[in-house]
Amino acid sequence: MDAITALETYRNRDLVEKAFGNLKEKLNLRRTLVSSETSLSGKLFVEFVALIYLSYIKKQMQDNNLFKDYTLQQVLDKLDVIECFENPGDKLRVGEVRSKQSQLYLNLGVNPPTPYAETSL
Repeated sequence: MDAITALETYRNRDLVEKAFGNLKEKLNLRRTLVSSETSLSGKLFVEFVALIYLSYIKKQMQDNNLFKDYTLQQVLDKLDVIECFENPGDKLRVGEVRSKQSQLYLNLGVNPPTPYAETSL
């Protein structure tokens, strides 16, 4: 195994370990206490979708050489501070998006949200 393959394997393993850590801590899957089988299925589905998003972000970071400047957690932290406001019956409003955040969105292959503009849900 060459150095590049070893590094990619390590990062993939690290991503999976951190994803499961997120499932247990941030996404509250440490205890799967639910009131019904349907609730458990829904909770597991949401966790599965979250892992798909993490995998997509990681792949985009690899394809766009973002790992030289950021870790996956740093990218998530930079994008996590963007605020969204929602009033019942109104459209979603997105807070300020800084230029570095917009560039991160573009590097990840996603159109950045429009700040302070009303957007459809």
